[in-house]
Amino acid sequence: MAANKGPLHQFEINSIYDIKLYNTDISFTNSSLSMLIAVSLASLIFYIGSKKNGSTPNRIQILVEMSYDFIANMVKDNVGNGGKPYFPFIFTLFLFILFGNVLGMVPYNFTYTSHIIVTFGLAGFIFLGVTIIGIIKHGINFLKFFVPSGVPIALLPILIPIEIISYLVRPVSLSLRLFANMMAGHTMLKVFASFIVLLGVLGGWAPLALVVVLTGFEIMIAVLQAYVFTILCCLYLNDALNLHH
Repeated sequence: MAANKGPLHQFEINSIYDIKLYNTDISFTNSSLSMLIAVSLASLIFYIGSKKNGSTPNRIQILVEMSYDFIANMVKDNVGNGGKPYFPFIFTLFLFILFGNVLGMVPYNFTYTSHIIVTFGLAGFIFLGVTIIGIIKHGINFLKFFVPSGVPIALLPILIPIEIISYLVRPVSLSLRLFANMMAGHTMLKVFASFIVLLGVLGGWAPLALVVVLTGFEIMIAVLQAYVFTILCCLYLNDALNLHH
């Protein structure tokens, strides 16, 4: 990316192949390409890791098994046995966000999780999904979720609207958390990287050292945000299945 570009230039959506369908733009963009790369790479790694080439597992197999067990235990601990049917979706969600976050650290690759439309799309789908699951399982009793237990009846007219609003803002807070962390981190790296060019060889060592440290920190944040998004999905699913409040 050119040095004269601003720090927000990296978030621009650029069309790679223009596609129009009934006056609707469905072009293949740099964001679409990044998603395709992330899905393809994740699929390749797990395909290789799932093949048994000997009695001793290799590093890819160990990594695949560890990630599988990690998400399986997350679902079991936060949702219970009722979460088993939803494990494939939760595992896929985690990998999609994780690979999107981490691959976004590669120069010239687009970070699709830094766009609110992507994160809100994921969060909105999860919100609608768990709500439908809760209604299907509990029927009209699902409304009990908005009635706090052990609260005096006189306070219910005040608390129930608050609980409903709190429930409705879930997809907003879930999407903003991931989007803001990815966008802020990449913007900060871009700003400090520009200082290296401006200060030159003699003065650029300090921002260069800081960029190296921030890159390591940003990778940690990328992994952590994938974990946070996934575990909140598990907690929302647990609420829908068990009406815990």
